[in-house]
Amino acid sequence: MIITVTLNAALDVTYRVASLRPHATHRVLDTAERPGGKGINAARVLAALGRHAVVTGFAGGAAGDELRRRLAEVPYAERITDALVPIAGSTRRTVGVVDERTGDTTMFNEAGPTVTTAEWARFLAAYRELLASGEARAVALCGSLPPGLPVGAYAELVREARAAGVYALLDTSGEPLRRGLAARPDLIKPNAEELRALTGMSEPARAAQVARRRGARAVAVSLGPDGMLAVTDEGEWQAAPPGGRLSGNPAGAGDSAVAGLLSGLADGLSWPDRLARAVAVSAATVLAPAAGEYDRAAYERLLTRVRVGAPV
Repeated sequence: MIITVTLNAALDVTYRVASLRPHATHRVLDTAERPGGKGINAARVLAALGRHAVVTGFAGGAAGDELRRRLAEVPYAERITDALVPIAGSTRRTVGVVDERTGDTTMFNEAGPTVTTAEWARFLAAYRELLASGEARAVALCGSLPPGLPVGAYAELVREARAAGVYALLDTSGEPLRRGLAARPDLIKPNAEELRALTGMSEPARAAQVARRRGARAVAVSLGPDGMLAVTDEGEWQAAPPGGRLSGNPAGAGDSAVAGLLSGLADGLSWPDRLARAVAVSAATVLAPAAGEYDRAAYERLLTRVRVGAPV
């Protein structure tokens, strides 16, 4: 199994309007609600790729109840185990407003509930049990931290995974990423801007080397339409999708890349093949209507056409 940790899970609400205009009243054409947060999105793609995913983190209030109900109804839900820890606060919502005229999406993200010291302790106990089960192949530590948690929370979770002999992927940003590096995660997966903010360097390959010297054993950098760069102790590769920029919704593409990387690890794939899978499923997510989903036919078509080679 693969554990995905989403400490700041969300109920994703999407509104579609004919044309988004500031200071105007809008008639909503369509409303959709989905379980969200980076780790939950990754778990849904892992399940679609045939892997058993265990979802943990926090859920509370009416929004948390709705998130859990909808999680049990997603495609391949039989491959997803809900191990979310209940809290008193209410799970946040993210609201995306899609402009049908332009295709652009405007996002409103709530901060999230305040997590108490006792709730954090309960989560740590549950997390340690999952790691100690002997069934975990990897853990993905994903997304922002809700209020109340220490900024070094991910560093603690990385150390727990390493002590249990479980591969740890860290996908966060800012100070939580900076602190997490010191715990020596097996892999970090920033985008180019997050890596630049971490290292102060704009050239991804050099910045990735700096991040490795600071503690990451490997770095996989999302490069948007240019694919993904991996810098590891086995070598350096860049994978790019065929053609040019894809038209669609990029929300969740990075989370799908996490699923591609970890499912490739679990399947024993080489780094170039893991990158190819991550880029193909990420690109196929851009073509799907919602985060946590991907276009299966597009994925299978793209997988044979992803170009993997030396960094450019």
